[in-house]
Amino acid sequence: MITPIKPPPSRKRLTSASDRVFEIVILLLASIIVLVFLMSIYQLGKESLPALREFGWNFFTSRVWNPVTKEFGAASMIAGTLVTSLIALAISVPLAIASALYVSEYAPKWLANPVSYLIELLAAVPSVVYGLWALFVIAPVLGKWQTSFFTDPDNMAALTRCNELWQSGHTSFQCFFVPSAAAGRGLALAIIILTVMILPYTASVARDVIRLVPQDQREAMYALGATKWEVISRAILPYARAGIMGGVILALGRALGETLAVAMVIGDSQDILKSIWGNASTMASVIANQFGDAQESLHRSSVVTLGLSLFFLSVVVNYVARIIIARLTPKGIQ
Repeated sequence: MITPIKPPPSRKRLTSASDRVFEIVILLLASIIVLVFLMSIYQLGKESLPALREFGWNFFTSRVWNPVTKEFGAASMIAGTLVTSLIALAISVPLAIASALYVSEYAPKWLANPVSYLIELLAAVPSVVYGLWALFVIAPVLGKWQTSFFTDPDNMAALTRCNELWQSGHTSFQCFFVPSAAAGRGLALAIIILTVMILPYTASVARDVIRLVPQDQREAMYALGATKWEVISRAILPYARAGIMGGVILALGRALGETLAVAMVIGDSQDILKSIWGNASTMASVIANQFGDAQESLHRSSVVTLGLSLFFLSVVVNYVARIIIARLTPKGIQ
């Protein structure tokens, strides 16, 4: 009878002790993330308390932001943040998915690799470079278009009607697309620059998850006589939709929190959104522009409250994203 060889007791104890030490180290490192999260909430909440006590829920519904009269309302900035982020996302997602499909399914290898590298390179460009590029290249083009708009009598009549609405504190769907100034800077320029900035996030993630789709699924569809589009629409995209949605949420998070480039081009106006071509502001741009100059305690607290609102908005977006991704993930895939 052959007796099995057992490892030395000392080696077994050493392995158990090292595993325990490794477990403790990992637990401590993971706890740091939770600690930073809780400390961020505590510090932002502490600094935001004076503004929340003074204005309450009116802080989130009021459209008045006037440091001189000490009246602060974040409705315009919240609207600006959501409008710029969602429109930029709506424009960039189809472009990103189309580029990912081309690189993964259509382009030859000698072309796919350089194109993938160029798309990822967009994510490495600093925000200030995007802002300068928008100011020196895109803003003059938009300014010329807006100037030509004002030379048409019919357009001037539409502008007059919209000015009457804007002065009464109202707007309409048509007026939202009527230029209110011929400066080039404004909400539209911020949307354009955000679209370019968030495109590589969705495109890179979508490309990677499309390449992870098992080759067997493609071959099975082709064996059934499916066309290229049928393979993509019925075998590839349903399998990769959860990963693509993850890239979309990653891009949305970048768009919500983008600061410097947006602050350079959006115009920094806390008035109600009148036109997609007019000046506006986002929560992040107001924090960047006014935090250093906020000397009054209430003004400073209101700016920090914007940061707290943006923090919770990001948390909610990520939580909703996890629910959506869980429902979109095909069964049997973890």
